[in-house]
Amino acid sequence: MTGNPYSLPDSELERLLDEDVPCGDATTFSLGIGDQPGRLVFRARQAMVVCASEEARRMGELRGLRCIGSVVTSGSRLAAGETILTLEGHATGLHKVWKTAQTFMEYLSGIASSTADIVAAARSVNPDIGIACTRKNFPGTKAAAIKAILAGGASPHRLSLSETLLIFAEHRAFLVGEAPRATVQRLRRAWPERAIVVEVGDEAEALSWQEAGADILQLEKMPVATVNRIKGLIPKSSPTRIAAAGGINSANAEDYARAGADILVTSAPYFAPPRDVAVTLTAL
Repeated sequence: MTGNPYSLPDSELERLLDEDVPCGDATTFSLGIGDQPGRLVFRARQAMVVCASEEARRMGELRGLRCIGSVVTSGSRLAAGETILTLEGHATGLHKVWKTAQTFMEYLSGIASSTADIVAAARSVNPDIGIACTRKNFPGTKAAAIKAILAGGASPHRLSLSETLLIFAEHRAFLVGEAPRATVQRLRRAWPERAIVVEVGDEAEALSWQEAGADILQLEKMPVATVNRIKGLIPKSSPTRIAAAGGINSANAEDYARAGADILVTSAPYFAPPRDVAVTLTAL
């Protein structure tokens, strides 16, 4: 998937830059080279789905650099050696931006590339299957992490607790004596525009909540064969969808898609290794 989902605000980029250079660049200052012109080129060192190239360009602009030529859009697939972005300006700005921009692109491109691999594997079996990434991103990185999974072709499973209805067993522990159908009806009255998702632990729970009218059954850490069996037990006329969650990655996404899951829910991209971005910094 290509097309920049959105760009992080300048306030966040300033925070990232200031974190690395809180009191100026001691080395560049001490060498007295800050006013000399130079060029900073970022290239893909390996195949990747790039992400955060727009933020890298903007970091440069915030430090007085100019972008030379075009910047590759987040979500684009790159081969090893392809140029992502070229910045020119004084050495002071180049050195302040270099490592923060490089590392930010590496981490987010790792997430985007991992996401794209899962999407490709699942959709090789079912072109209509949905891929959703959980909210298990490292705390404080949500805006960046969500941009990366969108660039990779997935969607957020839950942006926050504030805008989703997902009933866990830990919720049901407090619903003593209430039948599943009554719970679903109560939620539909309270939040009529929201899908009702229920995480179930076995086949009996799955059928009980499907009959109660749940929109999505989330099957947590269930083997492929169990997902397939539960899918077969649900009437074809039922609008209830199956989401397979827990341990989903590019190696098994195809199997879960073939088993009949309508949605794959994964945290794997957030733990993907970064994709290397090569940097060349030269004087002009």
